[in-house]
Amino acid sequence: MGNETLKGSIVALVTPFRGGKIDEESFRNLIRWHLKEGTHGILVSGTTGESATLSKEEKKRLFEIALEEAKGKLPLIAGTGTNDTQKTLELTKMAEEMGMDAALLVTPYYNKPTQKGLYEHYKYIASQVKIPLILYNVPGRTAVNLLPETTAKLSEIEYIVAIKEACGDLKQISELKLKCKEDFIILSGDDFTAYPTIVLGGKGVVSVAANITPKEMAELMEASLNGNYSRALELHLYLYPLFKILFIETNPVPAKEALYLMGMIESPEVRLPLSSLTENSFQQLKTLLRETYKLL
Repeated sequence: MGNETLKGSIVALVTPFRGGKIDEESFRNLIRWHLKEGTHGILVSGTTGESATLSKEEKKRLFEIALEEAKGKLPLIAGTGTNDTQKTLELTKMAEEMGMDAALLVTPYYNKPTQKGLYEHYKYIASQVKIPLILYNVPGRTAVNLLPETTAKLSEIEYIVAIKEACGDLKQISELKLKCKEDFIILSGDDFTAYPTIVLGGKGVVSVAANITPKEMAELMEASLNGNYSRALELHLYLYPLFKILFIETNPVPAKEALYLMGMIESPEVRLPLSSLTENSFQQLKTLLRETYKLL
């Protein structure tokens, strides 16, 4: 699939677990549901997919299932970023060899690399593979901010085609549009900035909320990309309470609880060190899903 297909509502898909293992049946069913609901792309083993606690073998299995269910139907993106450049390369090569359409590479967390270190990390990966690479900037989780100047330099490198920008700062989106080459793709990494990011020249969102309301997120992105801003704003405001509640505790805990309540997965299980929702958060989530979105 061409890079031009990296747009719209790309779901950051959860990884369902049962008894400590991947619930493959639920995972397949989620992918089929997204195909039916009109989701524009699927990210497998991203942050929302609990990539930090998945083994290499588990990631491989998730990629296999995604390819079996959806290859050629919509872009399949592999979350392959780690804080170890060699490990990241190994996972990215695996995704490339398996036939995934692109790889998402989070900025190395915990190490706190400088801008030079970030540039060299991505440049090295790009020199070793032939799969489209999406940079992923999420300072709230990694303690490092990939600055627009660094992204602009990286956008000149072959195979680095896009960024998932989850800094939550629209000034930074504007800087990216000004500094990066024209065909470089900007994707919002936060649901609440998805609509304004497209107004500023972005192409879509890697979405947590699409796990719960795939059809509405796809419609929001289509309206935004087609310049139907009144409809887009209406959908943005309708979905905004969901955007907020899905981060009432650490993502993806609320999203998995919501999918479980909706009957979409067999268990809301997350892996330690994540833990289940507190009772207060659970009740707030349940009330919103039932009363505002009529999903229960």
